[in-house]
Amino acid sequence: MALILAATPLGNPLDASPRLIKAIESADVIAAEDSRRFHRLASDIKATFSAKVISFFDGNESDRTLEILELLHAGKEVLVVSDAGMPTVSDPGFRLMRDAIAQNLPVSVIPGPSAPTMALALSGLPTDRFTFEGFLPRTLGPRQSAFENLRFEERTMIFFEAPHRLEESLSDAVAILGSERKAAICREMTKTYEETIRGGLGELLEWAQKSEVLGEITLVIAGAELGSAEKTSEDMVARVREFETAGMDRKSAIATVAKEFDLPKRIVYAAVVDANKMSS
Repeated sequence: MALILAATPLGNPLDASPRLIKAIESADVIAAEDSRRFHRLASDIKATFSAKVISFFDGNESDRTLEILELLHAGKEVLVVSDAGMPTVSDPGFRLMRDAIAQNLPVSVIPGPSAPTMALALSGLPTDRFTFEGFLPRTLGPRQSAFENLRFEERTMIFFEAPHRLEESLSDAVAILGSERKAAICREMTKTYEETIRGGLGELLEWAQKSEVLGEITLVIAGAELGSAEKTSEDMVARVREFETAGMDRKSAIATVAKEFDLPKRIVYAAVVDANKMSS
């Protein structure tokens, strides 16, 4: 009896590990994000199996989790695989793993291909500290808010994005993070048409506007300069005080500085409040 989460190839079947093949061949039940893709993978890596294959995707994750927990309690070995990469990373599996651990069921993970770490290595950007942000929001407002919240993030940032939304996301990134911020688009990793485009966000936006963007996309963006948030806060507060000294009321001064720095008014307001607390 055991729950096993296994990483699967991103595209190239040669990346399948011997442990993955062995786990496929020995499992009692295989929970696959897409059963057709799993059967194709098994054929490509020449893994023969007698396990029952069940679907396990976002739409049925809650019900399947309960079903798989029952199978585990009944002594079955259950293997969980996603379409590509590691289950639980922007794929189903987290709730199942969490609940299995809570019920003291044996769990293990078979490591392997990972799109975020592969893209990070390909990007040429700093790898000592990084954050994986998953898929960006699909709509304009939430997506811009996501970038706003990451404006001063100092770690390298990794995102998944759909090819048809890449141009919109890069446009928002340029507007909020700046066209010079270093970044990389990693497309179709490990596959026949693998491609990595590196440069400033403005350059990547130009590429997306001129190209037919297809395939799986991982976007990597450099973090902000160390200490930039503190520096910017000091500058904002200094400018607000300049305007106040010139006779402008605080609300108008904050609005003016927000426009000048291309920031939401709430960020300027928060910087002023924090500065007042420090000086009181």
